[in-house]
Amino acid sequence: MFDIAIIGAGPAGASAALFAAKAGKKVVMFDHGKSITAKAWVENHYGVKKIEGPELLKTGQEQATKFGAELKEEEVNAIEESGSGYTLKTENNSYEATHVIFATGMSAKLAEETGLTVQDGTEPRVAKIIKADAQGKTDKKNVWAAGTVAGVSVHTIITSGHGAHVAINVISELNGERYVDHDILK
Repeated sequence: MFDIAIIGAGPAGASAALFAAKAGKKVVMFDHGKSITAKAWVENHYGVKKIEGPELLKTGQEQATKFGAELKEEEVNAIEESGSGYTLKTENNSYEATHVIFATGMSAKLAEETGLTVQDGTEPRVAKIIKADAQGKTDKKNVWAAGTVAGVSVHTIITSGHGAHVAINVISELNGERYVDHDILK
């Protein structure tokens, strides 16, 4: 049983996985290989002079797995409520998690199929987004939304920050107190 399952391993999903895994949570993130970031050229990301999208994705995923997040190169096709959380189903496997974060970029299809409330998108070319509050909570218990699918800008700096924001809220809920992660120079 995972504490947190993250559907999507782009900037929002990998950033959420990085924070959650670094906080000691058992995390799995799913990458179906269709992130729009894979086609990006990025020169507007704080702290990065320039980077190709595929390298940004790889680096973010490696940062998350360094702290123990599991990366599954599978597409989640269905989510069902289970006794203590949710069962996420891929073509060949099933995974159990207490919390689920949707970080599915420009697609709200699985969220809608799962019964989450979706609404018209707020960004150009984003048809639907998941209705979520400022913390990232959706209308289903322990189901969250981060990044573009939650209605924030498609820019990688914003979606990665939003993924971290939502992860901090999930970690805080799991811990029963506000979680803060600040590293200092050694």
